[in-house]
Amino acid sequence: MTAPAVVLFDIDGTLISTGGAGARSWGRAFRKLHDREADITVFSESGMTDPVVGRAVFEGVLGRQPNQQELSRLIMAYLMELPIEVANSPTYHRFDGVIRTLERLSEAGTLLGLVTGNIEGAARIKIDRANLNPYFAFGGYGTDSADRAELTLAAIARAETMQGTAIERSTIVVVGDTPRDVAAAKAVGAVSVAVATGDYSVDQLRETGADHVLRNFAEDEFPGL
Repeated sequence: MTAPAVVLFDIDGTLISTGGAGARSWGRAFRKLHDREADITVFSESGMTDPVVGRAVFEGVLGRQPNQQELSRLIMAYLMELPIEVANSPTYHRFDGVIRTLERLSEAGTLLGLVTGNIEGAARIKIDRANLNPYFAFGGYGTDSADRAELTLAAIARAETMQGTAIERSTIVVVGDTPRDVAAAKAVGAVSVAVATGDYSVDQLRETGADHVLRNFAEDEFPGL
């Protein structure tokens, strides 16, 4: 394939690892608001959106769904804790080959965006330490939808607004490290690239039917480059 028109990247497990900063931030927020311990890994899975995680943890710990104000307070408290946890995370890192891949795509005339279950504020906080914010002009976020296919469509709509024209779906690539990312790409008719930098192996990602599977960005060539 030639260089894609648009590439949409997931964040956690794909571009970076925060070293658990997100989970610790949810825990700190929950302690501050409810004086209870909350481990999001018990109640959530990779690829879930932030609002879904917040509701799942609230229900798991307190035994009921949060009302609108309670969820809003939890999300805002999480955002207040996140910059501290990201900055102080000893194992935070950007995956090898990410900058090279982003620069080569940019030079090829590809429009780069984010497609992530993070709410927009959290997404920007997480990638800032890795100096990745300048590479991404737009995105689809957990603030757009709890459904990854719908938030991917939101990102595509923003890309089309920037370009001023419809973009052929076969020229759009969605990159992620989980089966949910692959499923979202398939749901919107985009090309799926799965990268084994997160919790899933190459073999597990191949089983999802992804169009392309990479071990990582340093060893494998990105499709179209």
